[in-house]
Amino acid sequence: MSTQPSSTVTGASRKRTVLLVGGTGLVGSACLKLLARDARVAEVRSLVRRASGAAITGAGHANRVIEHVVDFDRLDALPDGNEIFAVDAVICALGTTIRTAGSQAAFRKVDHEYPLSVGLEARRRGASRYALISAIGASAHARTFYSRVKGEVEDGLLKLGYPAVTIVRPSFLMGERQESRRLESIARGFGVVLPLKWRSIAADEVARALVSAALGDGQGVTIIENDALHRAAGLLR
Repeated sequence: MSTQPSSTVTGASRKRTVLLVGGTGLVGSACLKLLARDARVAEVRSLVRRASGAAITGAGHANRVIEHVVDFDRLDALPDGNEIFAVDAVICALGTTIRTAGSQAAFRKVDHEYPLSVGLEARRRGASRYALISAIGASAHARTFYSRVKGEVEDGLLKLGYPAVTIVRPSFLMGERQESRRLESIARGFGVVLPLKWRSIAADEVARALVSAALGDGQGVTIIENDALHRAAGLLR
C-alpha cells in the first residue's frame, strides 16, 4: 500500500512537500532558494550525501528546508520505512562530469542510477510529479556517452508511471560553481553569438523551470529545450 504524501491545506490552496536531490549543486542550490521562499511549499526535503548546513528562510516564513543525509546506494535501507519519500513532487538536479566522477561507471551511477532510484522510491509512496534536469542533445541513441546516459535516464523516468514529468534540457550553464568546468567557461565567452538553441543559460532560469513544474498542475510529459528556457526568461525580464 502506498503512503500518501505529506501535505497541508490552507483554505483552497494545497501546499506541497517537495523532495530535492542535488540541492548543493549549481542548479539545485537555486532550486532550494526558490522552494524555501515559496508560500505554496509546505516542506522541502533535501537529500544530500554530506551535511551542508544549508538553512534558507523565506521572507516572513519559517524555514521549510529539512536536510537528510543519505547513502544513495542504499536508499531502500533507510530507517522509518522510507517515509522521507512520501512527497508530492521530486526535483532532481543531480549532475556531474566524467572527470569529477572519475570514470564512466561512476558518472552513470550519479546521473542515471540515483535519479531513477529516488524516483522509484517516491513514486511508490504517492509522488505524482517529477522534474529532471537533463541536457541538450540527450538521447538514448546518441553517439557520445554523456548524451546517451542523459537520454537513458529520461527514458527510464518515463517508465516509472508519474502522471506529470518535466524534463529540462539546458545547454551550458552560467553561474558560480564550486568546481571548474572548462567547456562551460569557454561557452560563456561565445554565448552571446550562439543561436538560442545552444546559447548558455543562467542556472537560475533552469531552476525556475524545475520549480514551476514541481508546483504546477499540468499533466503528462513536458520537455523544455534550451531555446524555450531563453524565451521564458525573456518574458520575465
